Amino acid sequence: MTQAIKPPKIGIILGSTRPGRKGEGVAKWVYDLASKRDDAQFELVDLLDWPLPHLDEAVPPSYGQYANDHTKDWSKKIAEFDGYIFVTPEYNRSTSGVLKNAIDFLYNEWNNKAASFVSYGFVAGGARAVEHLRLMMAELQIADVRTQVIVSLVNDFENFTDFQPKAHHENDLNTQLDQLITWSKALQAVRAAA
Repeated sequence: MTQAIKPPKIGIILGSTRPGRKGEGVAKWVYDLASKRDDAQFELVDLLDWPLPHLDEAVPPSYGQYANDHTKDWSKKIAEFDGYIFVTPEYNRSTSGVLKNAIDFLYNEWNNKAASFVSYGFVAGGARAVEHLRLMMAELQIADVRTQVIVSLVNDFENFTDFQPKAHHENDLNTQLDQLITWSKALQAVRAAA
């Protein structure tokens, strides 16, 4: 008997905790647009609400033997989701340290799920941060979708503070969500069969 495919639950992970961060407006925009859909559930996961220390687990995360409550809580949260939208800044041609650290805490909880990316930055709109994230997704057995939303701090923010996205970003995000939801549903069956 095959298991029915349920609407996927997607975590929108805000990958910056920096004071004055621009990502909060971007992540809320993603959440607001995504929440208009009826083919998935969405939850905003702000890393500011998950104050993980630098990775402090002695056993590699692939063993799932967590000693610390903050890791156990983070594991439970991430395991809830079928897919992820990573909202990432670009710092020094990569993603933020806090996002990398949060990803590195876990392993099995990420496996056989789907991911997409919304990035922001000055020069390349965060594209180089996503290049690094895509490599990490492969190692974690996460299927990442092609469509990426690239936000410019110069063109999409008024006075570099108020997020005012150009109209084409909404089309890109909807295309990305179509891809992400399709893959998230497909990978539910993969996980069920494992």
